[in-house]
Amino acid sequence: MADRHESVLASRLEAIPTRWSLVQQAYATGPQTATAARQALVLRYAKSIRRYVGGMVKNAEDADELAQDVVMRLMKGDFGGADPTRGRFRDLLKTATRNMVHNHWAKSNRRKTADTDLNLVGKEDESDPRWDAEWQANVLDHAWAALKDAERKTPTSPAYTLLKLRAENPDATSDELAEKLSAKTKSPVRADACRQMLRRARLRFAEALVTEIGVGLADPSPARVAEELAALGLLGYVQDFLPSDWASTGELKE
Repeated sequence: MADRHESVLASRLEAIPTRWSLVQQAYATGPQTATAARQALVLRYAKSIRRYVGGMVKNAEDADELAQDVVMRLMKGDFGGADPTRGRFRDLLKTATRNMVHNHWAKSNRRKTADTDLNLVGKEDESDPRWDAEWQANVLDHAWAALKDAERKTPTSPAYTLLKLRAENPDATSDELAEKLSAKTKSPVRADACRQMLRRARLRFAEALVTEIGVGLADPSPARVAEELAALGLLGYVQDFLPSDWASTGELKE
């Protein structure tokens, strides 16, 4: 029984539907499936794309238009022929977005002005801290949303509420945090229980981050997930829960 459990854990990350699979569905499947896949991609990334373009193109109307162009490409399934073996999904979107900004200004035959920062529109293999920051924010937003949704389904496990309280009150003692949680949940919580709940809540959040990172990789193996977490400055959220057998199980532990 234990061997079977370990086998399930080892394949957990590999079983995550990746963004690349959505890209392929958006391009090569029937109309209903394709539409659903495209909408999922847009809902997840439209906001980050717009913020990123807005950082390069200062004119709001131009930024809106360019971001909409990228979003429309997602909606039309234009990335379906992209090769997932060539890199990460976030790099695909970054390159597509930067190229659209570059082409926009090249076609308009404008010189560099305060309206845009073309130094941010470079070659696709260059690092881009601005895009990485947007992607980090995107991953965190969706991890928080996953935690909130889990609490909505299981109100007796208020991981989202407790982590939000900790984030809003970083210097609160265990007694103070327990009091605030008691008021939120309308149920008494002791300080020692609150500490245990906080630890478990942090684990749930770390698991949500691992899942969110995994869906953006063509190879969501534990090693690649850890590498991507580090690249996006998110490893600190997970580090305390990485066991020695992480590479083989892909399972976080308290």
